[in-house]
Amino acid sequence: MTGISHQFKIGKKGKERIVPVLHDIRLSVAKGEIVAIVGRSGSGKSTLLNLMSGYIRPTAGEIQVMGRNVTKLDEGGWADFRLAHYGFIFQNFQLISSMTAYENVELPLVLKGIGKAERHKRVMKLLESVDIASFAGHYPSELSGGQQQRVSVARALILEPPIVLADEPSGSLDSENEKALLTMIKQLNHELGITFVIITHDDQVASVAHRTIRLQDGRLVRDFSSQAKVETADLIQVQDLQGTGGRER
Repeated sequence: MTGISHQFKIGKKGKERIVPVLHDIRLSVAKGEIVAIVGRSGSGKSTLLNLMSGYIRPTAGEIQVMGRNVTKLDEGGWADFRLAHYGFIFQNFQLISSMTAYENVELPLVLKGIGKAERHKRVMKLLESVDIASFAGHYPSELSGGQQQRVSVARALILEPPIVLADEPSGSLDSENEKALLTMIKQLNHELGITFVIITHDDQVASVAHRTIRLQDGRLVRDFSSQAKVETADLIQVQDLQGTGGRER
């Protein structure tokens, strides 16, 4: 059985050079897991996250999310799928500078067509839960890095997604704010059952995970568990789905 692989083409048309990035990756993420994907820069971990989120397509293999083969979704289909099933936390927060904290968190609800009164109730409740409600009217430039990340987390959670994908979520934070973020992730996972897939090079961030997947030169070299109890149903499968699947240990 083969897993997913991915390669990029670089150079001018007719003179492209093939650059392999991922080789035969097979993994599953179970409902309720916190999974950390670790590796050095260039190991392929960000490419793997982009494949899971549909921003790029695998050269070979397929991806299933919540029992659905998402590999061949078109751009519109992926946009709808992400809005319904994924929340995103980014290293650089990616807040819209012209919007207040409140408006940044509210935006996914607007895109979803939720009414104004219901939006206000949901946004304020979530801002309070991440301890940032008193800064609802502030713009990103008026917030510290830790405060911006709290707004980013609230935005990721506002549609109550079953899966949150986090790309180096503590990369722009100091140690105190990193600790607060990791505590928040563990709490959200424990209380709401949210599944987290976290890309990181930071061992401290990886330490909160139930399972750590290590990539090296585009290959899965280790997949080990902390023996945490999670539900057995797989939420994300990355593999050749015509094979038998399973986790590589």
